[in-house]
Amino acid sequence: MSKDIWKPGNMLYPIPVVMVSCGSENARNNIITVAWAGTICSDPAMVSISVRPERHSYNIIRESGEFVINLVTKDLAYATDWCGVKSGRDVDKFEKLNLTAGKANALEYAPIIVESPVNIECKVKDVLELGSHHMFVAEVKSVQVSGEHMNETGKFEFNKLGPVAYSHGEYFELGEKLGKFGYSVKKK
Repeated sequence: MSKDIWKPGNMLYPIPVVMVSCGSENARNNIITVAWAGTICSDPAMVSISVRPERHSYNIIRESGEFVINLVTKDLAYATDWCGVKSGRDVDKFEKLNLTAGKANALEYAPIIVESPVNIECKVKDVLELGSHHMFVAEVKSVQVSGEHMNETGKFEFNKLGPVAYSHGEYFELGEKLGKFGYSVKKK
């Protein structure tokens, strides 16, 4: 099999796309769409998001030291894209998209997006200035999960809500289940 050699670039796809909500004492609430978000530690629970310093939300997060990662479903795909192409400098994204800014459980300023089924409340621990993007390393302080999506055994059914991934400039609803962790070694 022949392969072409490309210049170094980010080719780790698909990746989750999330709506990050933020606010501060001196700025109105805002939403930024982020495709560079991920888990970095389980104990303590920590995540990261990478944001360009020229983005409106960057200074809000720097000032407040907090943000909320709101998971995206197919029902939020339009709003997610819109928040990624419009600036909070020019428009109130919550108002324009009829999204509800709810109270976070463990944060002072950053709101949750009520319409998102999972809200991950984060406190910034460090900022790594890496180049085009700065990485906010954060500790998860609280997680809010929409109870209406729990099954009869108490399992959260997020995969049935149409989670959204991002790949090469396109959004995809996750599809068919191929197996669950450990299925390759499970005795039949």
